[in-house]
Amino acid sequence: LSMRLDSTYRYPWNMSLGAVQDMKLLEQMGVQMAEQANRMGVHFTFGPVVDINNNAANPIIGNRSFGETREIVAERALAVMKGLQSQNVFATAKHFPGHGDTSTDSHHSLPYLDFSKKRLYDIELYPYKKLIQNGLASIMVAHLDVPAFEPQKGVPTSLSYNTITKILKEDLEFEGLIFTDAL
Repeated sequence: LSMRLDSTYRYPWNMSLGAVQDMKLLEQMGVQMAEQANRMGVHFTFGPVVDINNNAANPIIGNRSFGETREIVAERALAVMKGLQSQNVFATAKHFPGHGDTSTDSHHSLPYLDFSKKRLYDIELYPYKKLIQNGLASIMVAHLDVPAFEPQKGVPTSLSYNTITKILKEDLEFEGLIFTDAL
């Protein structure tokens, strides 16, 4: 709530939370965040961020990420997601298929991810797989140019049938709500 409203509780950046070793604490934080959202009548939270902070030149992810490895990010995001959803507030993992290894802000231009499909599945999609397997309610799709997923040049992942339907819905078997990121 503190990203949009004053006089609400403010929690540490995900980068700080990446150092937390007790996942129960992160789950409790998710519960508290959900309790605050419920008091305001908010049913969705556009978090947790599940981007892996593996590009030091990234201008937008940085302290929004739980860490530099897929395991750290997945484990912490899962704990927060469980806390949120235990209080009937839907978690939204973002920025699908992964905005961590970019050097461009997708709010201003179209970042290009020239990775193999195998690398994307092994690294960027790893946290999504873990959260989906545990009942993730929704996913936010980023505006990215990912030729391994969408061969048509200039079509962002947010508008890509291949990315959203073939990969997210069919390959990863996601059945929840899908949002697009801000333009």
